[in-house]
Formats: sequence, structure tokens, C-alpha cells
Amino acid sequence: MTVGNALERTAERLEAARCETPRVDAELLVSHVLGVTRSGLHAARERELTNGALAELERLVSRREQREPLAYVLGEWGFRRVVLKVDPRVLVPRPETEVVVERCLALIAGLTEPRVLDVGTGSGAIALAIADEHPGARVTGIDASADALAVARENERRAGLAVELVEWDLFDGLPVGPWDLVVSNPPYVRADEIELLEPEVRDWEPRGALVGEGATEAVARGALAVLRGGAALVLEVADGDAGRIAELLSELGFSRVATTKDLSGRDRVVEGVTTSAD
Repeated sequence: MTVGNALERTAERLEAARCETPRVDAELLVSHVLGVTRSGLHAARERELTNGALAELERLVSRREQREPLAYVLGEWGFRRVVLKVDPRVLVPRPETEVVVERCLALIAGLTEPRVLDVGTGSGAIALAIADEHPGARVTGIDASADALAVARENERRAGLAVELVEWDLFDGLPVGPWDLVVSNPPYVRADEIELLEPEVRDWEPRGALVGEGATEAVARGALAVLRGGAALVLEVADGDAGRIAELLSELGFSRVATTKDLSGRDRVVEGVTTSAD
């Protein structure tokens, strides 16, 4: 079977399985098996796949047909400038969260060695991206899941970056600072919403990292006690919840409260700054 035939057949199977982007998924799976980039597939369309490559592709496509997240099937996922190992112990990093990192970097751009706390670090995506793009940042990531932290530590090694990773439950309060920035993509799916989500999320991603009523509020309140004066809090929030969380930050005493839209034009990032000590 040629690469071109494999692409067409894989896309058809994934479309039948009701995957959202069957053609893109097919290209990523075939390029992964071949060890080439997606852009390199065109030049390889007439190439014959070996029996070993066909067997590996069949194994991966069968997993994706079960609506296992593509990132888990591939075993890694790109996030900004880093490539992260991902598996069912952690959430798949999403484009919305890249916007969170953008806001974090903007808020600490003028600081030489900002102390940054990533609450609910999961795979380490936010912590590692900040450490990568602001080399002076001293970043700590906390998570209540030892399994997630194991993935984050592997990603730290793979990326060649240095961050501190600590097992910590955000509902116990946040680690003593003072921090120049607290950032979090906390669990915010309500328990009664989980069955409405796509199978990739509902059936595969870790429930504890998805469902967590009160987590966003706990981070906001906890941040007040550990941020230095004039420091920032950045939160990823549920779709449709930005207004409520922005109001909460204002009530708590944060200033310069603002929201930022995600790549789909939805308000998904909320930030605020603590009162300056001056």
C-alpha cells in the first residue's frame, strides 16, 4: 500500500468513527509512523509502506477509532515551543492554554527573575512554556496528582528545562511566596456537564483534572495570600464563566481585571493584579 492510499483509507476510517478532523488526524498518524513531517507527506505519497509500518499504522488507527485522543495515540503533543509527553495521566494541552501563557509572559516581561507558581500543572505545559520563553523565570508547578507530576518531570527532562515540581492540593491553600505571578488552568467542568463532552474528553482524560467545582475560586482566594504587591494572577476559565470570575477578582480586591479571548473569540482568560505595596 502506498502512503497516499494509506492516507485516504485512514481518513475514511476516522470520518466513519466521527472524529472531528479525520484528514488532519490521518496525516499526523501516517507522518508519525513514517517519521516525517506532515509537509513531507506529499513527496512520499507514492512510497510503499513496509509490512511493519502498516502494522504500526493499523495499531494506532484502531486506537483513534475508539476516540482515544490523538495526543495519547501519538504519545506526545506540541505546546508553544515545547513537545510534551502526554498520556491518560494528564490532560491534553489545548490552544486556549497557549493564550494563558501569552498573557503570563506579557505580565512578567519586565522582570528579570520572576517567581512563578503554576497551580495544577498537569503535564507541566504552562510551567515549561514560561521557563522556556522567559529564561530568567523561576517556576514552580504544583499538582495534587503524583501521576501527573511524574509526567511533568519526564517533560522537564525532555525539554532540558529546570522547574520545581511539588505535590500539593490547591484546596490546602497555595505555597508561601511571595510570587510575582500565579497562573492556573484549574478543573472547572461541573459534574453534571461531563456526559455532554466529546468522547475524547469524557472517556479518556483524567476526571480529577476536569471536574472540580470551586477550584477556580480557591486559586483566586489563595493567590491573594501569596502574591507580592503589584503581582498578577492569570486564570483559564470555563466557557461563559469569564464575567463571573472577573467580578470575583474585583470583589477580592484585584485591580486591572481583564479578560482575553481564545482563538475562537471566546472570553477564556481572566487576569488581575494585586494592590501595590507602594
